Amino acid sequence: MSDVFISYARSTQAAARMVATGLRELGYEVWLDDQLPAHRAYDEVIAERLNAAKSVIVIWSADATRSEWVRSEANRGRAARKLVQMTVDAAPLPMPFDQLQCADLTGWTGAQDAPGWRTVVASVAELTAGGAGGSRAGAANARPAMATRGKPSICVLPFANMSGDADQEYFSDGISEDIITDLSKVSTLSVVARHAAFAFRGQAMDVPRIARLLNVSHVLEGSVRRAGGRVRITAQLIDGAAGDHLWAERWDRDLTDIFAVQDEISQAVVSALKLKLAPEEKRAIERRGTSSPEAYDLFLMARRHAVGQSAKRYDLIIGLCRAAIDLDPNYAAAWAVIALVEAAKAAYSAEAAEAGWAAADRALSLDPDLAEAHAAKGRLLLRQGRYDEARAEVDTALRLDPRSRDANVSAGLLAVSTKRFAEAVDYFGAVCAIDATDVGAPMMIMQCHEALGDAAGVRVAAIEAVTRVEAAIAAEPDNGAVLSYGVGALINLGQLARAKEWAERALSLDPRDGLLRYNLGCGMIRAGETDFALDLLEGSIKQGGHGHYVWAQADTDLDPLREHPRFLAIMDEAQARFGVTDPRGDGAKADLGNFAS
Repeated sequence: MSDVFISYARSTQAAARMVATGLRELGYEVWLDDQLPAHRAYDEVIAERLNAAKSVIVIWSADATRSEWVRSEANRGRAARKLVQMTVDAAPLPMPFDQLQCADLTGWTGAQDAPGWRTVVASVAELTAGGAGGSRAGAANARPAMATRGKPSICVLPFANMSGDADQEYFSDGISEDIITDLSKVSTLSVVARHAAFAFRGQAMDVPRIARLLNVSHVLEGSVRRAGGRVRITAQLIDGAAGDHLWAERWDRDLTDIFAVQDEISQAVVSALKLKLAPEEKRAIERRGTSSPEAYDLFLMARRHAVGQSAKRYDLIIGLCRAAIDLDPNYAAAWAVIALVEAAKAAYSAEAAEAGWAAADRALSLDPDLAEAHAAKGRLLLRQGRYDEARAEVDTALRLDPRSRDANVSAGLLAVSTKRFAEAVDYFGAVCAIDATDVGAPMMIMQCHEALGDAAGVRVAAIEAVTRVEAAIAAEPDNGAVLSYGVGALINLGQLARAKEWAERALSLDPRDGLLRYNLGCGMIRAGETDFALDLLEGSIKQGGHGHYVWAQADTDLDPLREHPRFLAIMDEAQARFGVTDPRGDGAKADLGNFAS
């Protein structure tokens, strides 16, 4: 097992070797890819070494930020809580790595006393328990003082669910997320994004270490215990450098007081940090999407399922949001979630498209600045082939909330459909970073790399997709929709027998799911299983609505079948139903990939 794995772009190989030499001189065992054996597959060795290493150093550069290999390795290091970042040219870091501390080694010539190098060595020492030889003392002396950003900064860790029921985790997570949102409205406070904070879920809370890794001055942690109509919430604000409590409080309240407790926590943090709130910031913190605790609880349950990527969940999500709206018809966020789900269903249902438009318009009438509502509207316009109008809505969603999962999904789908594949990779990369459970995004990245002719990028994305699908299926074995996402990835990895096994299992679980059949059909085309692919696509396209025809007409995954008599008959039937040929009117085709993203 190596102490250190180094990830870098080829253009910074000299810097990588200098880092390796410096660490080896301190007694660490370092692995670089120039040590690859000649008799084994590249990706197998990389995965093996990456998993075995105690720490992963990523050398960021402009080229590295564009490398899917580097980003994938960085993601794995982050997920394993062993990522150490350094930059050699100060290029902006991609999400979510811009939320983590990054040592500045711009212009570094190997000097052991350089501040950036001391930061790297201190982090490696902590992750490897000092490494080998005499490096422990030297590394300890190299530990830097915490960096500052010119204003206080805070990480809100996920509040622990103390209810004794794992199904209540949606509630504690929802409270944590809403406190993050509230504090983000304070202009004089820098707040770590949700995806970076939640990466520490389940860890022993070594607050000074977390503060160093995230480069924040303060950490907020807490717990939630819910029983019947009562809730107990604890919260502690901790100095990140010293680990001392600056403030701690406990609330024992009725559930009807949940909004007041959230406001009190946010106000207490602001007061303890001696920050001044502008009047509009105070009003923004106190503004809630609903005044009904019952509606809020239903919405949190729906939000938990909203990224599950299983068609079977659509009715559940809509039902929960409808129940919330029955309690509060003016709950804009619940209307927006309905709009997003109906936009996904719109591929197969004109009624769903109409319901999606109505929900999006209702959400925006209540809250014009709701990013998710604009994202839903953009997706509905995209389904109709109205690309310029879709782009305006997507741009608005990203401006309002650049870290919104749904805004980035909509932006990625639009970029793919208009053949801006490199741009789409960035958007779906952001989705992967925001939501570590998303299985559709790495599949879209894989297909974008196929369109760009980047075989290495295809393989990295395929490995990531299969890894995520395996984790999702372990948690939910009967989710056929998730299984279908992994089929194309397995085919690209040469695992044809396993791909067909997954396809057959997915079909047995969800035999009437048209989106699932479409995705599986695309995978079977790649596998050369033409008859099986046509069987899958025939029912899917005949079942689909106008939006689905728009997609199928442009999807280059289907190009190998364009002259097949049976496929021509399928598309002729769809054309007769909708009276549409090319949705963009110019005969262009785009690799639109897995349709149900």
